[in-house]
Amino acid sequence: MSRTPAEQAPTTTAGALPPALPSDLAVAAQVAQQMLTDYAHVDHGDLFALNQAHGAIREALRIVLRAVGVEPDEAVTGSRNPADLGERCPAAHPEDPTPCDGPPVVTFLDSTNAGAKGCEHHGARFLASITGGRVYALPDAPDGAAIRVFKASAYIHPFPWLESAPRTRPEQRSHAENRARGEAE
Repeated sequence: MSRTPAEQAPTTTAGALPPALPSDLAVAAQVAQQMLTDYAHVDHGDLFALNQAHGAIREALRIVLRAVGVEPDEAVTGSRNPADLGERCPAAHPEDPTPCDGPPVVTFLDSTNAGAKGCEHHGARFLASITGGRVYALPDAPDGAAIRVFKASAYIHPFPWLESAPRTRPEQRSHAENRARGEAE
């Protein structure tokens, strides 16, 4: 019987260090490259895809800035609250005179997946005014923002800024009023 000597597993040289982990900057660059690859071609007619791409690329840029030791400066980037800028959130209807109650915290989608970001106040008014709408909290939204908007929308008339509009048919009343009357919506 012939024996072959066993081979010893390779070892690192005494004092050698294991391979270095990639730097924060290298990881940030990889993330940025991946986001640019994933969102290079976005259908600008699809608001949800456009918002998703914008958010991903914004986050990749934030990661790169953090990797080089720079945080976004709110004095430069400004407040996220449209009311602070004399503006209103994208969910605010042009004819609705009410101000925002804070920064955009939810995204609203209609039955065709078109939608907008909005504050809780305009989100509830928006949701009350469309059929088959859905609401989703943005990643940095306070806990329960989407459910608060959904619940509030049930008690708001569609297009509430039209104060002199008659509210005689089910589609002109709030969901809560229709439920109380036992009428289909």
